[in-house]
Amino acid sequence: QVQLMESGGGLAQPGGSLRLSCAVSGLFFSLEDMGWYRQTPGQQREFLGNITSRGNTNYAESVKGRFTISRDNAKNTMYLQMNVLKPEDTAVYLCNAAAKRTILSAVKSYWGPGTQVTVYS
Repeated sequence: QVQLMESGGGLAQPGGSLRLSCAVSGLFFSLEDMGWYRQTPGQQREFLGNITSRGNTNYAESVKGRFTISRDNAKNTMYLQMNVLKPEDTAVYLCNAAAKRTILSAVKSYWGPGTQVTVYS
């Protein structure tokens, strides 16, 4: 079973920064693309960005220039550095990972439970 767990959420003031982590545990053969999303009540899940196993990144326009995604493959961990936070960044942040459980397995998608980020003045 592949498990993801986000951490690092909390309270921040506008203009502040937070760094989220997404740790992947369990038994798997490989981790492929990983990504960050966020969700607010009544809204669809919003894609923020993703990172390939080689470190290539892609960002949504809404966070480009403010958020940075990185990963440490040795630690099976992905990060989201969030700078210049705005009240509209308040949401539950979730990480996603595509993984193969064995060399012969198909790639499957896994989600963490999410971590709350609240930006307030």
